Amino acid sequence: TPGGAPWGIAAGPDGAMWFTEYAGRIGRISLSGVITEYSAGLQAGDNPAEIAAGSDGALWFVASTSGFVQPRIGRISTAGVITEFPITPASWAGSYPCGITLGPDGSMWFADAVGGVGRITTAGAIDQFTGGTLVNTSPQRIAVGPDGALWFTEASGSKIGRITTSGVLTEYSGAPGGTIGITLGPDGAMWFTEPSADRIGRITMSGALTEYGGITTGSYPAAITVGPDGALWFTEQGVGVSRIGRITTAGVITEYSSGLLPGSSPYDMAAGPDGALWFTDVGAHAIGRIAFPNAADVPALSGWAMLLLATLLAAVGRSCLAAPAKPGELRCWTGSSTGLRENSDLAGDKPVGSRTGAV
Repeated sequence: TPGGAPWGIAAGPDGAMWFTEYAGRIGRISLSGVITEYSAGLQAGDNPAEIAAGSDGALWFVASTSGFVQPRIGRISTAGVITEFPITPASWAGSYPCGITLGPDGSMWFADAVGGVGRITTAGAIDQFTGGTLVNTSPQRIAVGPDGALWFTEASGSKIGRITTSGVLTEYSGAPGGTIGITLGPDGAMWFTEPSADRIGRITMSGALTEYGGITTGSYPAAITVGPDGALWFTEQGVGVSRIGRITTAGVITEYSSGLLPGSSPYDMAAGPDGALWFTDVGAHAIGRIAFPNAADVPALSGWAMLLLATLLAAVGRSCLAAPAKPGELRCWTGSSTGLRENSDLAGDKPVGSRTGAV
């Protein structure tokens, strides 16, 4: 929907990708690009944000209203039935839930920029952890580590946090650029973004932290996830410098910009059941898809060839689909009153660049 501002995205148990629209909807996009939107069951003024699949076959999301009046955790079934659970404890006054993930205990765990870290069971019972400890640290995203604990980022605290399912908290300093996105890497470490410093970070289970520079200044890396090629992929939503980035576990960074729509601002990213990476584009009001021909062959591809496999889907009034005319070719079309017209043939475009090095 025009102005929908797609925000979070996750693979659903039905084989489709599910996403939130900050303007007040939950969306579903099939792997062929068919979009369905749901709003019945959301409260007036709801701003759904991050979303994740739960252990009960549904999708769970975080939501708050303008002015942080009544934060909620929401659930949507694959049939589109929405239920919301208010975050009511007095200690969560002014709560602003951000990231959410499925925990190893079968509950959904969420990071709250005001209240700390929370847990909600599939029955809707909410528990608060570390609310007093994490004052003014602004927890953002949360992910499960290989150690069975939950790891989360702190935007204001410039730390990485770890919490067990019993509520034992540990914090690690050393990320002065603030931290936002976090994911488990293929090397068994947690990888995270530092938007204010334009860096990607890595932290081991013992707390050893490494930062990688080389991202274009002002890029503001946000979400991060693992690609089928064994590298970490991340979104960049800096003003005027929106890109998709890739970093290997050795720290080699490549940034891509061709193929993104005008006004693009990639935000969240998740792996799909089709072996592709899907992302939300809050600026262009679109859902994007990055296709990989054969994950085993990806490292051997040149940067531009990889980029030309990117496919943007479902922009408002626009679509961008891979044309089969030439292998690896991307063609984009822009909607008009007279139908679809070809907008650009991006074959030959090149990546912004590649860099490496820990800082």
